[in-house]
Parts: sequence; C-alpha cells; structure tokens
Amino acid sequence: MNRFLSKDFLSGLMFIGFGLIALYFGQKLAIGTPVRMGPGYVPRMLSLILIGLGILVCIVAIVSGSEPVERLKWKPITLVTIGIICFGLLFERAGLIPALVVLIMISSLAGEEFKFMEVIGNIVVLSVLCTLVFKVGLGMNINVLHGVW
Repeated sequence: MNRFLSKDFLSGLMFIGFGLIALYFGQKLAIGTPVRMGPGYVPRMLSLILIGLGILVCIVAIVSGSEPVERLKWKPITLVTIGIICFGLLFERAGLIPALVVLIMISSLAGEEFKFMEVIGNIVVLSVLCTLVFKVGLGMNINVLHGVW
C-alpha cells in the first residue's frame, strides 16, 4: 500500500493547504503583539496551528499507515451539487419550501437506497423545522411559499 495515498496523509495535506491559503489571504492584516493583538493575529495563529496539525497528521500517516483512499463516487457528488444549485435558483423565485422539496428529492437520489416514504418524511420534517427556525425563530425576511407567506 502506498502511504502517500492514504486517507490520513491526504487529510494532512488538506489541512496544510487550507492553512497556507489562510496565511496568503491574511498576509496584509496587521499582526500586532500578544498583548496588543491586531486583526491578523488570531487568523495567523489559527492558520499556523492548522499547518502544524497537518504536518503532524502527515507524519503519523507515513509512520503508521492508514486506510487507502476509495475511488470517487461521482453519482452522489453530482446529484448533491445539482440539488444545491436547484435550491439556490428556486429559493428566490418559488420560496423556501419548494426549494427544499427539490433539494431533498434530487439529493435523495444520490443514495444507495431510495425509499419514497422516507423522502416524504424528510421533506415534511425539514420544511417545518426550516420554517420554524428561519422565518419564525430568526424572523428572516424570506418567502416560505412565494406569494403566500
């Protein structure tokens, strides 16, 4: 088994990559000192911690080895992405509930099993919860059903 294609090693590389990206985008922020922190102090320290953690994970993966990476499953990636795009396009035009229905229906097709009654249950529960949280609880100015509420 190739230790450089293990899940842990690639996860460590991902941590290092995100840390480097954060350092790049935060390089113009003033750092300051630990006593008088500037706006770039915490992001810089967190990105350095992330890079350090990534290096540690990579070293442990090389020394001890881990599970190999599985092949990509394109069906779930594609269907969930299409569902999210449809949600974004429908949310403004049709409202929260129709957008959620389309998102859940398309994303449910990505799984190994498709049970229609479970999908209907998910649609009902998530529609109620999202309406309660975003419209009622947070008072957001969103359409639940376009033209109705």
